[in-house]
Amino acid sequence: MNLQLTSKKVFISGSTQGIGFAIAEQLLEEGAEVIINGRQNEKTQQAVLDLKQKFPSAKVSGIAADFSDKNQVDELLKQLSDIDILINNVGIFELKDFMLITDDEWQRIFEINVMSAVKLSRHLLPSMLEKKQGRIIFISSESGVNIPADMIHYGMTKASMMAISNGLSKLTKGTEVTVNTILGGPTYSDGVASTVEHYAKLQNITAEQMKAAIVQQTNPDSLLQRFIKPKEIASLATYLSSPLSVATNGSCLRADGGVLKTV
Repeated sequence: MNLQLTSKKVFISGSTQGIGFAIAEQLLEEGAEVIINGRQNEKTQQAVLDLKQKFPSAKVSGIAADFSDKNQVDELLKQLSDIDILINNVGIFELKDFMLITDDEWQRIFEINVMSAVKLSRHLLPSMLEKKQGRIIFISSESGVNIPADMIHYGMTKASMMAISNGLSKLTKGTEVTVNTILGGPTYSDGVASTVEHYAKLQNITAEQMKAAIVQQTNPDSLLQRFIKPKEIASLATYLSSPLSVATNGSCLRADGGVLKTV
């Protein structure tokens, strides 16, 4: 299927690894021009090199910016123009008892996970509306619907992303700009992988055994019965980036492995 993404210009926040990197790979494969982003310049440029090696003829570049730093975000925004597709992917998470989460930690996770998307969308949506074409995609999580007791602050940010996305979609009436949200499920990203490997080593079992145990303990009713691969989230993001998805707007689409039980 031709997704008609050749010559489309994309910015993906938080994309030097995991889901963001997988989205970059698939969009480059479809012929889009991609700008990736990471907190550290060295890691960002290495990710650019990795993508160029895999896609020698592709147009790919990187901009380093830490979304917890206002000055860096301001500099990033100055470098972004004529973006056709915005993927709001950057995010942090942690397991923490609600009673131990400080005000500063609440502010930090909100600034990175939510305000990053607000600032990028506010900067790039006007030109999309003027052209009457464009895509904004929020990478949220099933944790925004089924809030984890040990990650309430994280779940709050993912619920906020859904609200912002839905509200922004109402500004696109009469255009071919769409704003949608992907509700990802438990995904074996780089951050999750390092955590799994750490606990597997502590318990003297293999990472595969640890992964299976985690799925059974935390998501026993998962229909997929395994962690989702980043590329499986990326496939949905790539479709939503395409002109073929124009009739899908203001939606939350699940790629959760069947974890959520609601209709």
